[in-house]
Amino acid sequence: MTTHFSLNQIDEVANKLRERTSYQPKIAVILGSGLSEFAESVEAPDSISFGELPHFPVSTVFGHAGKIVIGKLVNQPVFVMQGRIHFYEGYSMAEVTLPIRVMQRFGIKTLIVTNAAGGVNPDFSPGDVMLITDHLSFMGMTGQNPLIGPNYDELGPRFPDMSQAYDRDLCHLARDAAKKEGINLREGVYAGLSGPSFESPADLRFLRQAGADSVGMSTVHEVIVARHGGMRVLGFSGISNKANLDGSTVTTHEEVIEAGKVITPKIDKLIRSILQKL
Repeated sequence: MTTHFSLNQIDEVANKLRERTSYQPKIAVILGSGLSEFAESVEAPDSISFGELPHFPVSTVFGHAGKIVIGKLVNQPVFVMQGRIHFYEGYSMAEVTLPIRVMQRFGIKTLIVTNAAGGVNPDFSPGDVMLITDHLSFMGMTGQNPLIGPNYDELGPRFPDMSQAYDRDLCHLARDAAKKEGINLREGVYAGLSGPSFESPADLRFLRQAGADSVGMSTVHEVIVARHGGMRVLGFSGISNKANLDGSTVTTHEEVIEAGKVITPKIDKLIRSILQKL
């Protein structure tokens, strides 16, 4: 398990990507569980499997294709991660967030993160899309902050500010896009846990009391590293299931993947509309 990567190692991955594509995107999208189909709409793509890149961890989770797709969407060059790497797969925080460091060195300035999440807010229903306005970094609070370790000034400051982790101007664009596309866009706070077990009813009641509206097993550490590197961030949670606050229902990964079929078209419309404005 690698606890940190050197600048040379990060640049080695970025340079390998440059060898595989002539595109120079400034915008990246990370696709969460069940949302991989979005990558199929990228035009004239260059596709690179995670395993073809040096030092790059490989996704082991069903619903995460484990590919980087670089091409055009709405006439914009884009860098799309078709799936992501999770901490619960046994990787270190440095390995899980290596893709963000590579994006930074590759020239990405704006990151759009998506995830499949459980709805903690009782008003949310499966199939809803939530604009992430803030997050609860439970892994970071308990000693798994992705910035622990040596800090390279070339990447970002030792103590980065997280008061506006999710770019307010991009959030305004998302609201406008939702209105234009007729999408009922929810808004709220995303809680990032380690997984892989789903939350107990007591966990969910605690999260709701703490101010969480959705909960998942990714995203927060990616956003922290992106903001450390000066990237603008926009985030969406696709609500895959309602909060099981009383233990009366069972949550499964299959349910999450199935919900993605309803959520993906909405996120596709939102991102396309936002790209037209960027």
